[in-house]
Amino acid sequence: MSRLLIKLLALALLLGAGPAQAAEPAAGWKDINGVVQRPLSTADHRATVLIFVWHTCPVANSYAPEIERIFREYREKGVAVYLVHVDPDLKEERAKRHAADYGYTLPILIDHQHALVKHTGASMTPEAVVLLPDGSRIYNGRIDNRQAALGKRRPKATETDLRDTLDAVLAGRKLEPRSTEVIGCYVPELPDRKD
Repeated sequence: MSRLLIKLLALALLLGAGPAQAAEPAAGWKDINGVVQRPLSTADHRATVLIFVWHTCPVANSYAPEIERIFREYREKGVAVYLVHVDPDLKEERAKRHAADYGYTLPILIDHQHALVKHTGASMTPEAVVLLPDGSRIYNGRIDNRQAALGKRRPKATETDLRDTLDAVLAGRKLEPRSTEVIGCYVPELPDRKD
């Protein structure tokens, strides 16, 4: 972590910034198309969703159509949705190819240093995290229950956890933070690199 980033984080904490603001680099994150995104600047959205994926995880890849549908349906309702790649060695060109192969049009970030992983506590892919406008986490877990077990899928989801959470937030219902089990691939550990 750079000294500047450490100083910015410390300053944000001293000034009383919430957890979301404290973890956001001052410059934000560039997505795979070079556009600056601010996934942890949640105040301007009714909810913010980060969906963590590993481009080689078959379970995560099987959710691509549903992830894209959620992005398209909920952005019109004031919800920001980001796809976050967790492979620290993933190159931008490979991420662009993956987006094209799976029909993604939502903003896509590569979390090389696992800053978003650490901030949200994500540990599996595909894992969804829902943040409220104040930056607090209201949900983390599966997108739905189509994946019954590793290698076993239901023909159709009978529980739509991510959509249900977003619908409740948009309806103004009071929710308690909750988690659900994610069946998929573990977030890879960061390699031990020496600078």
